[in-house]
Order: sequence, then structure tokens, then C-alpha cells
Amino acid sequence: MTPFDALAELRRQVDRARVAAGLTKTALADRTALGHVRISRTTVQQFFRADGPLPSMDTVNALATALKLDVQPLLDLRGLADGAGGGQAPVSTTPSAHRTPKDRPRQARSEPRLIGPIPRAALAFQPRSETNRLRAMLDGGGTAVLHGRATSAEVVGGALVGMGGVGKTQLAADYARAALVEGTVDVVVWVTATARSAVVDRLAQAAGELCPTGLKAPEQAAAAFLAWLTPKRSTVTPVRWLVVLDDLTHPEELRGLWPPDSPHGRTLVTTRRQDAALIGPNRICLEVGLFTPEQATAHLTNALAAYGRTEHAEDLAALAADMGLLPLALSQAAAYLADTGTTVTTYRQALADRATALGELAPDLLPDQQPHTVAAAWTLSIDHADTLRPVGLARPLLQLAACLDPNGIPRTVLTTTPVRTYLAHHRTPLPGHYPPTETTPTPADTNPVSVADTERAISALRRLSLITHDTPAAVRVHQLLQHAVRDTLTAHQHDETARTAADALLTAWPDIECDAHLAQALRANTTVLIKHAQDALYRPDAHGVLYQAGNSLGRIGQDAAARDFFQYLTDTTTSYLGANHTDTLVARANLAYWQGATGDAVGAADAFADLLEDAARVFGDDHPDTFTIRAQLADCRGATGDAVGAVDAFADLLADRTRVLGEDHLDTLAARNNLALWRGEAGDAAGAAAAFADLLADWTRVLVDEDHPRTLATRHNLARWRGEAGDAAGAAAAFADLLADRTRVLGEDHPDTLITRANLASWRGKAGDAAGAMEAFADLLADLTRVLGEDHPDTLAARNNLARWRGEAREE
Repeated sequence: MTPFDALAELRRQVDRARVAAGLTKTALADRTALGHVRISRTTVQQFFRADGPLPSMDTVNALATALKLDVQPLLDLRGLADGAGGGQAPVSTTPSAHRTPKDRPRQARSEPRLIGPIPRAALAFQPRSETNRLRAMLDGGGTAVLHGRATSAEVVGGALVGMGGVGKTQLAADYARAALVEGTVDVVVWVTATARSAVVDRLAQAAGELCPTGLKAPEQAAAAFLAWLTPKRSTVTPVRWLVVLDDLTHPEELRGLWPPDSPHGRTLVTTRRQDAALIGPNRICLEVGLFTPEQATAHLTNALAAYGRTEHAEDLAALAADMGLLPLALSQAAAYLADTGTTVTTYRQALADRATALGELAPDLLPDQQPHTVAAAWTLSIDHADTLRPVGLARPLLQLAACLDPNGIPRTVLTTTPVRTYLAHHRTPLPGHYPPTETTPTPADTNPVSVADTERAISALRRLSLITHDTPAAVRVHQLLQHAVRDTLTAHQHDETARTAADALLTAWPDIECDAHLAQALRANTTVLIKHAQDALYRPDAHGVLYQAGNSLGRIGQDAAARDFFQYLTDTTTSYLGANHTDTLVARANLAYWQGATGDAVGAADAFADLLEDAARVFGDDHPDTFTIRAQLADCRGATGDAVGAVDAFADLLADRTRVLGEDHLDTLAARNNLALWRGEAGDAAGAAAAFADLLADWTRVLVDEDHPRTLATRHNLARWRGEAGDAAGAAAAFADLLADRTRVLGEDHPDTLITRANLASWRGKAGDAAGAMEAFADLLADLTRVLGEDHPDTLAARNNLARWRGEAREE
């Protein structure tokens, strides 16, 4: 860095701090009286002049103290500037005919003008990646990103877009202050653009100060100012300007008020709107996101330090995560902690408490001149979204989304019939119509809104930055926005909304979970819904989505997780509904089943035996649920080693089911399946194979679906027992055919597909192809590790089989 550069950087840093503090140069000189060294107003004025003398170390120290800056870096710059003498820039030796525009000496310009106050910097404002990106795109003069593509076209303006509270205004204010300090503009006009009248008044004010025309009407004066900004060929020294339209709420109201495109000017908009019309030729759109975890923790640390509080970094990191890394929420949380003396732990507990409204956790006096609490920050956006077509659907849709996973809600959930019916019943009334009360009966003939209108409602929420699209298949909603929306619901509305969200999840849940990502998202959304809905999912009965979520865990191989989930469900149904309620007994049955799946066959058998007594007493001996429990008890008996006892139990059950339900009932066919299975386990492999062959024909006839899970499962059993009966080659061929169909129906990573691959590899080895078995298990082990993890039982079994067939292949 040259001495001249060091001196310029010294002046720039101090001037930026002065503007951020909202001080004039005179006021800054007066403030130095609070330090050890008082400097005159003349000295301060000379300090900021480009041709001013080299400031003394005492001057630098006094200015740093007055502005609360770290003095040492400034003194280091002052030391580097010693070679600059009086601060005059060196004369260029480049011949004038060959100078570039940057080489040519600038004509002296007057002090930049500011029309309208720029918001002060936040207490703990910190630069972000968006800061540099904004400056690079507006000031770079080279390649920019327009509509997602690189272009060399000159950028004349842009928009900072994002949800309320992410710090768009602070970023724009920082950019405007920097432009004033660095002298890259002659005029900055700051406009609060929430209403057309406010925009007109500010532009008219600018006309009166910069280009007096004598026009009295504000609209005419505003138009005159915009004309003054328009570039003119005759202008020798064009005015460099920046117009900031802050918090643009209704873009349609600014017709005729947009500043002109100009190579000498920039228009910067901050808005929650994401309408395509906001971005025209040569304009950029920069989406402002949340803080990073590191930025959020640093923000809390610095803000609390300014209030005189010090907290552990781990506690602040946890609080930052709870606040969803939202800048506005973080600053208000810091102010609340400082005002009340509340501990971070207590604040986090209150935030997690459903009974605590978000507004109760805001400070009495908002920091940084903020106009709204976090809870109120989105109110206008929600109101506005509700006025977009289709009118009245955005709010009820957001209410449903507020009950689900903030990290990703499948769009298929939001377009289900339960959701569309809810939207039809709860559409926000048009102005002038009284909203329905909780006692108003819902019209029975109200049809669901269309899928197209539901998609447009999703779009309306996105246009107001109330939701985001990380992928086309899912939407995200900030967790604090969800909290604020839930706070507006009455108890009745809360319960109805929660039950509808559960209906939607259950409707969207496919019978066959071919899409692992969708299944995981549905489970995650159910987990969040359980937390927020609480007892709403148990009135009048336990909702089916609870059982679906638990069994889905087991279907992907997480047997222990499924067991633990049904232990929780057993406890909650017992508490809400009673020990003898049907839903409680079903939860106990699932708990016992997954207990057995984890390897505890004896414990599962005891649990089913106890459950059978209760079921027979509550339901009766011939009730289908009693039959189901008998079947599960028989399976557990076989799993404990008593295969013959299992055969006898299933033979008795088959007779009873045939008598009560009929030969072609699905439960009767299921009993035949289990009887054939345990017959094979008891030593009659040929009899089991014959029984499965007969059963396969009946499943196909009754289900009329060759791809049905039960049909595929029967083919699996038939192939296995064919091999056990001595036809290893036939078993391998049957498993190869089954693998092709399961891959097509379920997908490559489905647990049943992976199990079929394991069986195919084993029977290939037993048929004499040890090398083929070894290669198949090597490939399978890699996929099992990726899908299920290194410690999953199926992964460990595959590793064991790989070692076995590797040894067999060597012996060959």
C-alpha cells in the first residue's frame, strides 16, 4: 500500500464510522471533547479533505475515541501515510491523449448531498457476503448476474429481496453510507417506499433542494426531479446519483415514479416482493438470506457486549439456532435479555413453550429504531399476500404450513384434497364481509378449491417472501414466522388446522414408499406436527398418521426407532384415551411387533400374550383385531424357536378366519402365508414351497395386481422355499426375476429391493457360483452402507456373507 493509499484509507474508515454514527463533521469535533484530546472543528474539516495535511497521531487517536473505533489499525495507517506529505496525490505521467477515464483528473465536486435520512447502523451491524456482492454488482461496471446468467451489460439498479427481518434495509443503508463517504455519488435520495404518497413527497423534496422549479404540486415536482436525473448529452459534469426505494410494498403504485436508467445513476430497491416485473433489463436481484450460524452468534455476542452482558458462546449458538438465524429476531432477543436480565436458558425455554406468544418475548423498546416486533414484522406481508389472486387463500394455507416442518414441506402435501377443502372453508372473507365465527356451521356442499388455485396461493406466499423454494418439490417457512402465525389461532382453529395437516400428510403418504426422500420428509413433517399439535391428534381418536409414521421407520430398517416411537404412542394414547381404547391396543400391538423385530422375540411374545387377553375382553374372540394379535403372537412363538407351535397356532387361526371372514378375505390369505412359512421353518420345505405356489395364484386372483406388495412378498417366499427344498438354481432364477420387478416398483434403495439382492447373491452362491456371490455381496455392501449405515444389522449380515463367499471363491 502506498502512503497516498494509506492516507485515503484512513480518511475513508473514519468517515464511514462518522456517517454510520449519524454525526456531522461539526458534531464529531464536539464529541472529541469527551476524550483526552480536544481537536478543533477546522482540524476535523481538514482531516476529511482529500488535499488536507497529514493528520497528527493525536488527531487520529481523538477521532477513533470519539467514534469508538479500534485505534491501533488507524494509527498503523497513519504511520504508513508519513510519506504522503501534505496528502496531495501524485501527478500522473501518462500522456493525456492516452489516459483512460480512470486516469483523467476528476473535476472538483462539492460535498455529496443526502435527501432523506439514512437509517442508522444497527448496534451490532456486521458486514455479510451480500455486502460485497451488492457493491460488486452495482459498482463493478463489468460482468454481473442477471436472471441467473452472466452478462457484461451495465447494471443500472437492483433489488434486495427477502423476508421481513433479514436485514435488507441495513445492507442498503450500509451501501448508501459507503457511497457518500467514498465520494462515488453526488446525490443520495433515501425514500421510504411503503406508499405512493411517501415516494412522491420525497422526490418532490429532492426537486426543491436540487433543481428548484417552483412547481407546487408534489406529483409535478417529483416528475421534474426524475427528468433532472435523466442523462443529457449537453451535461459536462453529470450528476452521479443513488436513489434507494426502501421497503417497497406495492410496486404497482410506483407507475411513473421509477428513476430513469442512467449510466450515472443507480436505483436500489429493498422489498419482500419477488415479482418478475421488478427485474427489468440491466437490473440485478440479490436475495438476502439469514445469517450464517457464525454470524448469528457473533451478532448476539457483540450486541450483548454493548449492553454489558457476556454469555457462553455455546449458549448463544443454541439461541441463534432457536431464533432461526434471523437478524431482526436476534437483535430483539439481545435487547430483551438486557432489559429483563433473563438468562439465555430461560429465554430458550419460553420460546419453545407453546403457551408463550412470540410477542411476549420482545423488548418494550425496540432496538435500532426498528418499527415492528418480530411477531408483527410479517403481518403486512400476510395481509398483502391474501389480496393476491386467488384472493383469500394465502393466509389459511400459511396457517397449515405453520404446523409442519420449516425445513421442507412437500408440495404434494399442500395440494391434497384435505388441504384444498380446508382452504375452501377458511378462505379469508373479502372486505366488507363478516368472517365466520367458530360456531358458524361450515357449508356441507363447499367444494375443494382447485389444485391450480392452491398452486397460485403458494406462489402468492413466495412473491411476498413468506415461503421459499429450495427445490420445486418442497417449500420452506421460517420457524419464527410459523410461531407468529400459530399465535394468531384460537384453540378451536389450532386443533382444526392440526388435524387437517395430519389428514394431508396421511393422504400424501404413498402405500409403497418408493421415494426415500419423500418418505423421510413426511416423517419429519409428522414429527414437527406432533410437537405443535399435541392433544389435537388424539381428539376424538388417535390420528392414523401417527401409526403411519412409526411403521414407516420400521419399513426402512429402523426397527429400534419404530419400537421407541410406538412406546411413546402407547404412553400417549393411554394417557389421552385410556388403556382399553382401540387406539391404545393398536399402539401396543405395534410396539410388541417392533420389539420382536429388534430381536427380542421372548419379550414380544409376552407382550402379545398380555395384549391378547385384553383384546379378547374388549373386542371379543372373533373380532378381526383379536385375530391379528393371535397371528402376531404365533409369529413370536415361532421366532423363539417353537416352529411347530407356530404351525399349530396358525392352523387354528386359519380355520377361524375362514369361518368368520371367508376364504378370499385378505386376512385369511395372510394366515395361509404365515402357516406356509412356519411349515417350512418346522422342516417341511417342499410343503412350504407347494403352499406358497398355491397362495401366489390366489393373491394374484384376489388382488388383480401382480405388483402388489403381498404378491411380491409371496414370490419372495416361494423362491426361498424352492431353494430350501433343493432347487438352488431355480431359487436364484426366481430371485433374479423378483429383483427386476421390485427395482421397478420400489426403487433401487428400498429395503425390500436390497433384501432381494441379498437373497439372489446367496442362492447364486449355493447354486455353485461362489465368485458371482462374492461380487454381488461386495456391491450390495457398498449400497447398504450408503443407505442404512455401517452398523445396521443388514449391513453387518452382508459383510459376514461377503467374507463367507470370498472364502468359498478362493477354495474353488
